[in-house]
Amino acid sequence: MSAPHTASWRRTLAALGLAATFVAGAALPRAAAAEVKVGVSDWPGWVAWYVAEQKGFFKKHGADVKLVWFANYTDSIAALSAGQLDANSQTWSDTMGPLAKGLPLKTILVNDNSAGNDALLVGPKIRSFADLKGKTVALEEFSVSHFVLATALARNGMKPADVKITNLAAGDAAAAFIAGRVDAAVVWNPWIDNIVKSGKGRPLFTSKDMPGLIPDLLVAQEKSIAAKRKDFVGMVKAWFETEKFIREKPAEATEIMAKVVSMKPADYQVFLPGTKFFDAAANKAAMDPANKGSLQAVAPTIAAFLLEHKLIEGKPDPAKGVDASLLADALK
Repeated sequence: MSAPHTASWRRTLAALGLAATFVAGAALPRAAAAEVKVGVSDWPGWVAWYVAEQKGFFKKHGADVKLVWFANYTDSIAALSAGQLDANSQTWSDTMGPLAKGLPLKTILVNDNSAGNDALLVGPKIRSFADLKGKTVALEEFSVSHFVLATALARNGMKPADVKITNLAAGDAAAAFIAGRVDAAVVWNPWIDNIVKSGKGRPLFTSKDMPGLIPDLLVAQEKSIAAKRKDFVGMVKAWFETEKFIREKPAEATEIMAKVVSMKPADYQVFLPGTKFFDAAANKAAMDPANKGSLQAVAPTIAAFLLEHKLIEGKPDPAKGVDASLLADALK
């Protein structure tokens, strides 16, 4: 899929420019005949699964897991939909399309929310959203960045038509902004950090201002849940140990995660503050349809954006895409 037309909300994969030939297994041990195949791509909340693997949390909780690295995130979504994986690390937005087509996929865990890793950056002359009217905003069209802009404008009484959108890949958008060729840019880290450090811009709105709208998940095939439920429950338990480990030993966790994506730990640090890793309580809230920020509650907003830009066909039923029973079993 080409970037402008894909429903996939691109992550730090594009930012880091990883070589397609990189395989996580080259650096990390992998089980020869693991029970559950789980796709993983380059985003902190998903790379964190390697912390679970390295620290023995899967084994501790009886989860026989094989982590399968995807250098191209969209390939992992296709692999899950095609039944080549038991589960995949993907966003709620990227689960909408398959759900709209009636594919039997279930979200069983929320790894994290983007909480600052995506942002609208503006120069010193733009002090408010009113100042943004008629200005040029660079972003990767139909990506998470586009969604961030649409949300930011809507919350400030504006529409995308009130600004001039220039379609550029995130790195190019950041470069155009720093060079003064555009008035604003919507990008993700590490470009946010680079722009702020350059002194050329500041965040006017970030994903921290839209809690619950950019959730990163573990999504499983319904048939795999039925056949391998014990392993999935163990995976959920392992995740909560992983979240605790990252919180209590961030330096060691960062070292493991940075190695997976061939970065220096000091450079990888920039991703952690903008990633809100979800513990058991946050998962219970996200899985509860009555909760204001739950997966089901935010689904209509996400689906409306995707439908408006013809990124999905049909209306997804978010209730069919969530299975909270494994979380309940993990917390018994």
